[in-house]
Amino acid sequence: MKKLFALLLALCMVFALCACGDSAPKKDDHKLTMGTGGESGTYYAFGGVLGGYIGQNTDVSINVVSSTGSASNITGIVADGIYDLATVQSDVMTYAYNGYNSFAESGPLTGFRVLGGLYAETVQIVTCDPDIKSVADLAGKNVCVGDVGSGTYFNTVDILGAYGMSIDDITPVYQSFGDSTESLKDGKIDAAFTTAGAPTTSIVDLATAKNVYLVSIDDEHMTKLLADCPWYASYTIPGGTYNGFDDDTVTVTVKATLVCRADLSDDVAYTIVSTIYNNADAIAALHAKGAELSLDFATDGIAVPFAKGAAKFFAENGITVDTAD
Repeated sequence: MKKLFALLLALCMVFALCACGDSAPKKDDHKLTMGTGGESGTYYAFGGVLGGYIGQNTDVSINVVSSTGSASNITGIVADGIYDLATVQSDVMTYAYNGYNSFAESGPLTGFRVLGGLYAETVQIVTCDPDIKSVADLAGKNVCVGDVGSGTYFNTVDILGAYGMSIDDITPVYQSFGDSTESLKDGKIDAAFTTAGAPTTSIVDLATAKNVYLVSIDDEHMTKLLADCPWYASYTIPGGTYNGFDDDTVTVTVKATLVCRADLSDDVAYTIVSTIYNNADAIAALHAKGAELSLDFATDGIAVPFAKGAAKFFAENGITVDTAD
């Protein structure tokens, strides 16, 4: 009898240990990690401001880390579990959620939700070569297309496509914003695509060392681009945005958007969103992009479901958004 009891006790202990091993530790929703972008880009700088402001004014702490951009941020939330929050381009998150374009092979990645749009991201085609006046002039050139998996890469593909070109028509170089401007400065590349809020710090720095030119998208190809890719909006970068370049530049924008993992608690999602949009003026004093924070911009044209906690905040302010449930 004693032996039988000992055997049963041992079996119970084994089952208990197995059960513990199968249970993933529950995440602390008050200690979050946010994926952003390269350290020279606006995602990282503005993400740091948002994370710092939320941490100082709520019981939610946010560790803001650099990353290679939108696609890897979404994968980092959904597949890898290394991020709880992330800044992503609105076009890329739409691709991911629906499983098309670059996400056709992986299939839909639906394990994330939107907290709100933050600011307009401008696709900037930068060169130090005055002979590069059109996207068509990039053929055969060494062109930075952003980090692998970044939103900038997808923007490059779309814009080249509007001109009947592809990545194969250029020599693509995969670099962060900071590295690409250093390469432009050293003459290692001919041009670079940069998708970030303008003015972008790395381009501002480049313009202090060399003559900088921005390439416009002409009317004919803008019409084709917007017809094929309706997630873009036409945008003009005013002359003088960068030192020494006084021409207006016609290009396109997407929306920098804050997203979270789908299972983030409603209370924490509400805290984050209400803290950001109720304190836009205070955040604008810390970073210029804060001036673009608004309830309308946060919710217009978003094609991915919102977190329930975010939806609650917007509903309190008279705006209805879609959730997945």
